[in-house]
Amino acid sequence: MGNADLRDLAVIEPRPYDELGGAVVAIDAHNWLYRYLTTTVRFTRDSAYTTADGTEVANLIGVVQGLPKFLDHEVTPVFVFDGGVTDLKDDEVERRREEREKREEKLEAARERGDSAEIARLDSQTQRLTDTIVDTTRELLGLLDVPVVEAPAEGEAQAAHMARTGSVDYAGTEDYDALLFGSPLTLRQLTSSGDPECMDLDATLAEHDLTWEQLIDVGILCGTDFNEGVKGIGPKTAVKAVREHGDIWGVFEARGVHIENVDRVRDLFRDPPVTDDYEFETGIEPDVDAAREFVVDEWGVAPAEVERGFERIADACVQTGLDRWT
Repeated sequence: MGNADLRDLAVIEPRPYDELGGAVVAIDAHNWLYRYLTTTVRFTRDSAYTTADGTEVANLIGVVQGLPKFLDHEVTPVFVFDGGVTDLKDDEVERRREEREKREEKLEAARERGDSAEIARLDSQTQRLTDTIVDTTRELLGLLDVPVVEAPAEGEAQAAHMARTGSVDYAGTEDYDALLFGSPLTLRQLTSSGDPECMDLDATLAEHDLTWEQLIDVGILCGTDFNEGVKGIGPKTAVKAVREHGDIWGVFEARGVHIENVDRVRDLFRDPPVTDDYEFETGIEPDVDAAREFVVDEWGVAPAEVERGFERIADACVQTGLDRWT
């Protein structure tokens, strides 16, 4: 999830869906999907998304329930999937694995006690994006004619790059590190029940009298998915220190501190592995019947859990009356 401390610095304002008509959003697919996956698992009976052989595909419910929000408001989502994970993230991946294992132990204890509320809560927190979940999501999006882009590395970095180069209007992710990757405008809360909020990079830089490069240094000092921060340095202290000393090297010299691999982390944010080798159409023509057959017949998802979502997808393509949806 990147550095949540950045929320204390970021200029973030509500951005109602009614103001987003016609926008194209490059969505960090793993980030978006994980949120719908955990929500579905927590609030839906497991038999509704578990196949006869025990494979869980709660993601299919999440996708069908999550897409109509975009289509209802004439927003084109472009889902950006992660490629390889940089070795700089190994520590973060290991930390998340250890946290999941602890939750799994608590989940087993809750099952032994028969604590249904705790089981639902912990079960949602132990979810992970398996190959089956990612692959079936890609296939379902294809049937629904929703654009997909494959990132060479971090999906969030690719989404930020697409927003920075003008291929899309916004990046979409919950991760505040989108600021450090240089996304000009980032939509958050895309999986919430209300309107999203917009994180503005230029306004953030102006608010704190920083350059983008200096903001990266601030984020690194506080800590990111790719490095631990400096103990005792929070966001406001980091801003003050970087402004006073110019950059992270000046802060290191003044405070006698160091961060391992800081050169590589800085370079990752300033020049991440991304690609311009992609193309997509904004006119979406979903094959709802084929998608329904895939979800319900092929993967055995309970029809009642997805029928309303499919109806909304079909209705959105008819009711807008715009060429892009017909």
